[in-house]
Amino acid sequence: MTDDYEHYEAVVVGAGPGGAAAAATLARNGIETLVLERGVDAGAKNVSGGLLYAEESSPYTIDELFPGVREEATDREVADHYIHNVAGRNVKTFDLHDLHHHDTEWADSVLRRKMDSWLAREVHEMTRETGGGLLTEVRVNGLLREGAEIVGVTCDEIDPIRADVIIAADGVNSELARDAGLMDWEEPEEWFQGVKAVADMPEGAIEDRFDVDEGEGVAHLFSGDLFQDVRGGGFLYTNDQSLSIGTVFHLDSIADERAEPQELLDSLLTHPLLADWLGDEYTELEYSAKLVPDSKKVAHPSPYRDRLLLVGDAAGQMQAQGPIIKGMNHAVTAGALAAEAFVDARSRGDTDAAGERYVAKLENEGVMDKLRPTRYKTLGRLGEVGPVASAMNAVTDSVVGRTAVSLLGDRAENLFNSPFLMGMLPDTRMGYVTVPTVIAEELGAPVAGESRVEPPELDDRIGDLTYDVDQGNPHIELRDESFAASGTAVTACPVSAEDFGGGCYRDEYVGTNGSEEHVVSLDTQPCVECGTCAVVADTNWTHPRGGKGVEYKEG
Repeated sequence: MTDDYEHYEAVVVGAGPGGAAAAATLARNGIETLVLERGVDAGAKNVSGGLLYAEESSPYTIDELFPGVREEATDREVADHYIHNVAGRNVKTFDLHDLHHHDTEWADSVLRRKMDSWLAREVHEMTRETGGGLLTEVRVNGLLREGAEIVGVTCDEIDPIRADVIIAADGVNSELARDAGLMDWEEPEEWFQGVKAVADMPEGAIEDRFDVDEGEGVAHLFSGDLFQDVRGGGFLYTNDQSLSIGTVFHLDSIADERAEPQELLDSLLTHPLLADWLGDEYTELEYSAKLVPDSKKVAHPSPYRDRLLLVGDAAGQMQAQGPIIKGMNHAVTAGALAAEAFVDARSRGDTDAAGERYVAKLENEGVMDKLRPTRYKTLGRLGEVGPVASAMNAVTDSVVGRTAVSLLGDRAENLFNSPFLMGMLPDTRMGYVTVPTVIAEELGAPVAGESRVEPPELDDRIGDLTYDVDQGNPHIELRDESFAASGTAVTACPVSAEDFGGGCYRDEYVGTNGSEEHVVSLDTQPCVECGTCAVVADTNWTHPRGGKGVEYKEG
């Protein structure tokens, strides 16, 4: 009988920005709220690029919900944004000031362990005052049901919990979203894969090398041919005393090209453009990875079922449109709106209406149009149709296309600064590889520097991470070990590679009955819990139990 289980008015799953925003809004309205976090600390499981935005048009920003967050938990305010179009050593740089200042109050660089743990402390104090609190090292593994109706959550470490509302802010690999049938991992083209290194910087080096004042930061983006033919790009953000350097690529492109994520990252780290910024000594503090939903394709238009409301990455609410990369701010907005919807429904004595009210708020506040722009649905997707995409790419790389780029000259920068155009950019090779390469070749100049960076080997990157391995309880099961079904994971997994025996996925030939079979084996010990293999291999994928698995110190 589920009536015997402990009951809270609200249960929030996940203590990232979306969960923190939801919990804070609930607590301020006197709602008894329990927050459950599977990491040893909030942020221990979280990774972002990352820039945290506050949008002028948003009904909620994180500094309004948590006064003091910028002083205590974020790093540098980033006012300058650039994109570098790269072709070999040739580079043409555009200033993206207008694009990134459109609808923007401020943008700060963040490291998730630092920020999320600070938010969690605030949330714990707020929710305790309403009879709840925050529990860490608790993995919510599924939904509690009475018949077909969702009435609570089940956990690995504690008894099931009933709730009048469940707000799932448990990230891109949300087990609750999948349990409810709201999200799936079927199509690689619906996801990006992000891989990041945090590089240590000597005191004063950021100010000197990037020509910024103390407390000021800068963002650099990279696209073109330095990533082979993989669709995506790179980024570099300045933190207080470190750099976040990473790559974000369409997962289907990584899979199709058999590209290895750590090598793509190394292509960026060792490019001569970064030589003066990284200096002679490169010290990598942490290597990490995660999946990123492509909101244009997967942001759920109705992210609820019964008492369950999805927010942030769990609902596919990650805006990635060319050089526009925004996720945490949308999670904050959605978390607060979900909580507001429940408060409204409760005040009218109809808590079952919270989901419908949440959907209406997402639409009325313009959140869904940012995540799934109408112009992309009507025009952008047309550019992804095979023959159209091939023709557009061929024209761009032709004499006609190159002449047009030459005639545009520096005026091409204006096109990159148009939110309207970026919101309808097709997800094809043309935008990520061909256009920036042609721009660099026709308008750019060669970079003079020489890189002295020697990135760590993959086994060193894995070895430098902190793990609490759950011996005897692997969180991923390989259902089909054939190379045809699961071999893509050997190259697409960020901690695996061909001819590397220390990663999660390894391929080998096994002799059986006089024949040789190409198979894949799995070792979950070095897993960074990104979820890549859940999409590209035939697996049963879950999160590790509470407190187990990888623990990020930077995030």
